[in-house]
Amino acid sequence: MITIIQYKTVNVDGLDVFYREAGDPSKPAFVLLHGFPSSSSMFRNLMPLLARDFHVLAPDLIGFGNSAAPSRESFEYTFENLTKNVAGFLAALKVDQYFLYVFDYGAPIGFRLAMRQPERVLGIVSQNGNIYQEGLGPKWAERAKYWANPTPEPRAQYESAFAPATIKGQYLTGEKPGTVGPDGFP
Repeated sequence: MITIIQYKTVNVDGLDVFYREAGDPSKPAFVLLHGFPSSSSMFRNLMPLLARDFHVLAPDLIGFGNSAAPSRESFEYTFENLTKNVAGFLAALKVDQYFLYVFDYGAPIGFRLAMRQPERVLGIVSQNGNIYQEGLGPKWAERAKYWANPTPEPRAQYESAFAPATIKGQYLTGEKPGTVGPDGFP
């Protein structure tokens, strides 16, 4: 049986949230929250497998993929605000209970949702999902200084972290040549 993945957009508090949807809406919902620097595209091969037993929803977080990417002046990019947006997404789709799959950036969002309304969460699958500040490690201590004082000088130091070659390298470093499919990046 072929699983059809649908591509949709819903407006949440004035921001368009793109999402992928598969499976029967009468089955339990499974919400997939992606990591950095990805989008719901990272779940394109997982969704058909889950859709056999679940109603699968994979939103692109605000600022990622095909969702809205408002300026930093009009949207404060914090895990708190991303959590509010995902909660609004679930409310807009009338999803009252769900399983969560959280990865990387999706973890602090998913765990915030779970802490606020644990009765809605039927289960959590976490892949590389940090749930506490100490888990960030020493690498992030310098970045935390920037978060507290985001001046132009340190910002320039981190621009290379968002360069296409850096992002591509996060997925390819350490892999054997020819083992990572090229269709996930240009």
